[in-house]
Amino acid sequence: MYTNYQYCRPFLGVSLMTTYAGTGSGCPGVQLNKYLAHAGVTSRRDAVRMIGSGDVRVNGEVVREPGHRVMSGDVVELRGKPIACERKVYLLLNKPKDFVTTCADERGRRTVVSLLAGRVKQRVYPVGRLDRGTTGLLLLTNDGALANKLAHPRYGVEKRYAVTLDKPLTNDDVLRIKRGVRLFDGVVKVDSLRLSARRPTEVTIALHSGKNRVVRRLFEQLGYRVRKLDRIAYAGLRKQGLPIGAWRPLTQEEVAQLSGATRSRRY
Repeated sequence: MYTNYQYCRPFLGVSLMTTYAGTGSGCPGVQLNKYLAHAGVTSRRDAVRMIGSGDVRVNGEVVREPGHRVMSGDVVELRGKPIACERKVYLLLNKPKDFVTTCADERGRRTVVSLLAGRVKQRVYPVGRLDRGTTGLLLLTNDGALANKLAHPRYGVEKRYAVTLDKPLTNDDVLRIKRGVRLFDGVVKVDSLRLSARRPTEVTIALHSGKNRVVRRLFEQLGYRVRKLDRIAYAGLRKQGLPIGAWRPLTQEEVAQLSGATRSRRY
């Protein structure tokens, strides 16, 4: 069982359980469909349908335009119930093995969101994906705009992994990796590759690629089997003593760092 109590500190001085009470004070000037999605009511696409059906009122008036701007002080209601715009939450989780990177799993497998143990009222989502057998850093947030940028390949967010292989990496393959390895969906280039001096089967690799299972596929293409894969850094964030299965809210400085990482495209 994973214990997270010591890492459930308030975010920026406000309890993680806090939301805004039925007004637009937390999301000034946001589009109505986006406001509903941020509140965790529904997806942005379904919000358009709800708005078009006349289910949404702003300040007592039915609004049927998804692009209507919700301003500070506006009261938004869905079928007569006030809708609170959630405070943005940013969580860093050290994912254990055998947890799937989803909010719910129809096959009944354990999910990364279940590790929050109900201590976060906001509806958060994983940013990107770590496969079931991979451990390490995973960001969860309800900030959809930032999450989309972090997960999109064009922004080139760096990920760093500790990899354990089934056999030592040869010098020839080190050179192949540094030149770039061609996979079925394109060439993968790494930012750095470092071999362990004491354990010849262990390497550390950093890359910006957002391709699915890219590290495993890169080594499989060269004839290696990845026995262990651990993400040790993500967009400049590091574990810093965060135990496996534990999580913590990001600091204000770390959130700013993530925002800065998505301000320019790599290509």
